[in-house]
Amino acid sequence: MRWLPVLYVAAVLLIEPLTPVDWPVSFVLIALPLVTAFAHGPLVVGGATVFAVLLEGVLAGTPCCAGRAVGYLWDRHYVAAYVCTALVGALGTVLAAHRTHRERTLADVRFVAEIAQRVLLRPVPHRIGNLVLESLYLSAAAEARIGGDLYEAVPTAYGVRLLVGDVRGKGLLAVETAAALLGAFREAAHDEPDLAALADRVETSMNRRARQLGGSETEERFVTTVFAEIPGDGHLVRVVNCGHPPPLLLRPGEVRELNNGRSAPPLNLGVLVGEPYHVDTYPFRPGDQLLLYTDGITETRDATGAFYPLLQRLRSWGSLPPRDLLQRLHHDLLAYGRNRPQDDTAALAVGLLDDEPSAPSASAGG
Repeated sequence: MRWLPVLYVAAVLLIEPLTPVDWPVSFVLIALPLVTAFAHGPLVVGGATVFAVLLEGVLAGTPCCAGRAVGYLWDRHYVAAYVCTALVGALGTVLAAHRTHRERTLADVRFVAEIAQRVLLRPVPHRIGNLVLESLYLSAAAEARIGGDLYEAVPTAYGVRLLVGDVRGKGLLAVETAAALLGAFREAAHDEPDLAALADRVETSMNRRARQLGGSETEERFVTTVFAEIPGDGHLVRVVNCGHPPPLLLRPGEVRELNNGRSAPPLNLGVLVGEPYHVDTYPFRPGDQLLLYTDGITETRDATGAFYPLLQRLRSWGSLPPRDLLQRLHHDLLAYGRNRPQDDTAALAVGLLDDEPSAPSASAGG
């Protein structure tokens, strides 16, 4: 795009001598300022405008061009072309200034979004004891970078606690709700010895926040979540599911859903049922992987409208370490959805290495 004005002028100079007198190609130089405004700032557009007027005058006053015997430097048609070029140049300068301002504003917004994402969805540690962790996040709005899907991994005295959630709705309210949920989880994960009590405490925090916000949609501000816990002294994983797609257990030759059919309501809706949270326990052996994800993955559609076949894909890929697994999932999702994410997507993959104490010490990822 930056070389487009040069190519445009080169084309005019190449065609002008080859056309009849009645076809003055130099008139198309009127558009040069607008062509320049696509990729350059107002100063360059102003310079291109002056250059276009001068070049039009040179071509009009050169007798040899297009077989002319005399020049037409001050012919009324050419004078009109000079005036039109100047007016178009003024318009192009304004447009270039506006475009440059918008690009700077967008760059600032993206920078702020990146900072917000680092705070809200900070990278999970790549290694906690004998656990290997990787995360994936895709925003449906390319310029937003963050949305209502969330994940977290917290090493605690009770083991490594994991969270994946999906906030109902879009926009700033969803981001604010995700921030409140993550803050409540990060604080309570260190205090509550029982996973069900942790889920209940986060539910209480979200209910309190919904009441403080008020408004007509208080009851609809709910979040589907999965809480998981991998203790440091046993080969098992505990799960509390709050209306979310069940986690997947991956081991050589097997991919299955961890779903005992006891899913609780989403957060902010649990008060409507009043039942205690259920903790489901599953074996988690060395070499196993746990994949927690949001429905942005399974609701991705291809050109025919078919949903993304997550389990089928995972079974066809075989055994992959967490990083390779999420990288392949990322590329496959983009290819399946034609490079247009249709919803926010988050995923967290956790692999268990050979036996060593799964201590809560963590090494942060880059």
